[in-house]
Amino acid sequence: MTFIKGLWYKSIDYLGTLYLIYTYIPLYLYFSKIKQVIIITFSLNLLYISISISNFGCCFYSFTGASVPQHLQTIAIPVAADRSGAGEPGLGQLFTDQLTQKFIEDNTLQVTEKTAADAILECTITSLPDVPAVVAAGETVQTRRVTLTVNVIYRDLVQRKIIFNKSFSNYGDYPSGSSITERRSAIETAIDLITEDILLDTVSGW
Repeated sequence: MTFIKGLWYKSIDYLGTLYLIYTYIPLYLYFSKIKQVIIITFSLNLLYISISISNFGCCFYSFTGASVPQHLQTIAIPVAADRSGAGEPGLGQLFTDQLTQKFIEDNTLQVTEKTAADAILECTITSLPDVPAVVAAGETVQTRRVTLTVNVIYRDLVQRKIIFNKSFSNYGDYPSGSSITERRSAIETAIDLITEDILLDTVSGW
């Protein structure tokens, strides 16, 4: 069995002679202790990294909900005024219903009546043109495009100021010569896209 020098201590005999007395330990025990130290150190490092990542994750999660000022908790979304002149039945209500549903699903701001709201979105549909989008050889229209444009005023009712006043626009396509149902579906596509844009700007555009 192989031994290595371990701890030492001083000793003086009755004549006053100083001796250094060493202890010896088996080599396999020495490396066993080193292995234990390495394992413990590695485990502590892993624990530290895990805690750091966990803390970072918590901070990141709370940050995502911090884009809206704390004094804004609720929002009112009145029925959008339709000034497009397109004559599309129920367009303002359809748009408002979709926008309201987006805010309910997002849940950053609670949708409520104007009298109890901290903020309000005033939406006006300004245009809904229907034009050819894809023209084949011989000038045959294959696809048409309806483009919805909405002006939105976002008001802070607590601090009595306008947060933004801007226009949003998006579109939907449908086959030329198709039914009214398919055209309506294209309008709903445009509404879905534009309401998503409005939601993102309202809750994340700070």
